[in-house]
Amino acid sequence: MARISLDERIERLERQLKEAKERKRRIEARRRAIEARQKRKDDTRRKILVGALILAKVERGEYPRERLLAMLDQELTRPDDRALFALPPREDP
Repeated sequence: MARISLDERIERLERQLKEAKERKRRIEARRRAIEARQKRKDDTRRKILVGALILAKVERGEYPRERLLAMLDQELTRPDDRALFALPPREDP
C-alpha cells in the first residue's frame, strides 16, 4: 500500500481549501446579485404604485393636476420624459 507523504497531503488539503473558498466566493457573488436585482424590482414596483396612486387622485379630482404638472416641469429634464406629460422642451441656461 502506497503511503501519501505529509507534503502531498498538505498540498491536497490546500488545493481543496482553495477550491472551497472559490465556491464560497461564487455563491456570495450570486447571492449579492440576486439581492441587488430584488432591490431594483422592489424600487420599480414602489415607483409604479406611487405613480398610479397620484394619477388616480388627479383623475378623481383629489389632487390638483396643475400642481402635479408644475412638479414634473420642475424635475423632468430629459426631452422624452417631458414629452410623456406634454411638457415643452426645457431651456438650458
